[in-house]
Amino acid sequence: MTHPSPDVSLADRIARLEDLEAIRTLDAQYCRHLDDGNWDALMALFTDDGEFDGLSHPKGKDEMRAFFAGLADGGLTAFWHFITNLEIDLDGDRATVRSFLWQPCVTDGKTAIAAGRYTDEAVKVDGRWLYRVKQVRFHFFGPLEAGWDENLFALETARRAAVNA
Repeated sequence: MTHPSPDVSLADRIARLEDLEAIRTLDAQYCRHLDDGNWDALMALFTDDGEFDGLSHPKGKDEMRAFFAGLADGGLTAFWHFITNLEIDLDGDRATVRSFLWQPCVTDGKTAIAAGRYTDEAVKVDGRWLYRVKQVRFHFFGPLEAGWDENLFALETARRAAVNA
């Protein structure tokens, strides 16, 4: 995480804290809108040329909306995203955001569990932080009954999206 030098003005330090909090809120809204299936609100969190790089790699809001709305058709019928351990590197109106994902879910009618890491590119557009790229790499993704371990994947799409696959 970048830190301001001691000679930075109080106003600039407050603006930095406001940016950090806005990015944390962006991640919380992403989880809520995705889990609730609120595709309009979810797409509002991305730039027009935004990308999701994970189980697939849709680009632009139309492709991303179709991808997220189609997850249930692929068997992923419920999920709950928990993001922790945020690290935010600010560089003006750009930020790199790293976080850990813990995701209980239901796939093909069975309880499943996934975990991975997000590495996101956020940009400030007209005073609002948005995702330019939301990228997830899974450590594991599979039925809860199978347990979990590094690089254990029951879903072929998760295997392809994994770092070490």
